[in-house]
Amino acid sequence: MYQHDIEPSADRKPDSDTGGAGKGAEAPAVETPPWDLVIQPGPVMVTAIHAGHTIRPELRPWLAIAEEERLREEDPLTDLLLPAGDTIVRGNRSRFEFDLNRPVEKAVTVDPEDTWGLKVWSSDLPEGLREESRALHREFYALIAERVEAMIAQHGRILVLDLHSYNHRRSGPDGAPADPAENPDIDLGATTLDREVFGGLHDAFAAALRSRPVAGRTPDVRTNVRWEDGGHFPEWLHATYGDRACVITLEYKKMFMDEWDGTADVLALQDLREGFQAAVARARDWLADNPGRPSA
Repeated sequence: MYQHDIEPSADRKPDSDTGGAGKGAEAPAVETPPWDLVIQPGPVMVTAIHAGHTIRPELRPWLAIAEEERLREEDPLTDLLLPAGDTIVRGNRSRFEFDLNRPVEKAVTVDPEDTWGLKVWSSDLPEGLREESRALHREFYALIAERVEAMIAQHGRILVLDLHSYNHRRSGPDGAPADPAENPDIDLGATTLDREVFGGLHDAFAAALRSRPVAGRTPDVRTNVRWEDGGHFPEWLHATYGDRACVITLEYKKMFMDEWDGTADVLALQDLREGFQAAVARARDWLADNPGRPSA
């Protein structure tokens, strides 16, 4: 049974232990599991590895970023789409504790150049704490490898859908949004996808996403618009499993929330969820019609 990690309300407030970055009463030390994994039969894995926000308590004295700024660079609410999958994975910790979409040597960094100019950690973050974070990163990849291999052994071919979101109002809460021509509502990252093998699945999946209106209009769904790759996680999956695992990254424009104050648009989320569910159903049909060869 999937246990959605609900962040404690105190942990949503700016902390007093952020080295001057935050303000307000000190939040109690609350540690969540690093991730949730739910295993059900079927060929579809859905992940939301940047959905989490918590930081383990012993790291907090070295935080150098305000909580609201950190939240803006995470992928809140992407986990609401997870139930469409069979195997579902939610990252509960902030991407800044350890980034599961980067190689282990880059998963924890104190260099602002690695975090879009943001100073996230004090430069004297102890190496022992950094290594504990890297150990969690390695544990996650070992866990995913075990699960993916079990799915491939049963189904021959599987689909992994990695959910993310992106900001499109970088100029400020009152500024103009980014140019829609370069910022689709849903950007499908499919840089590793072999179109000769999975082109039909990709096209059916994208068409199904467009089949459900969002806020009364057809969502703009395109492929490989904003990024040259989908990050380390999909690249690793492809390098390890090749065409036995079709991997698609979904980057949702934060049209479902106000990225500056965190307010969610519940109706837009419901529309996006319906589109995602329809797309996963279409992908299941394709996989059923184009089975791989299960391992002996």
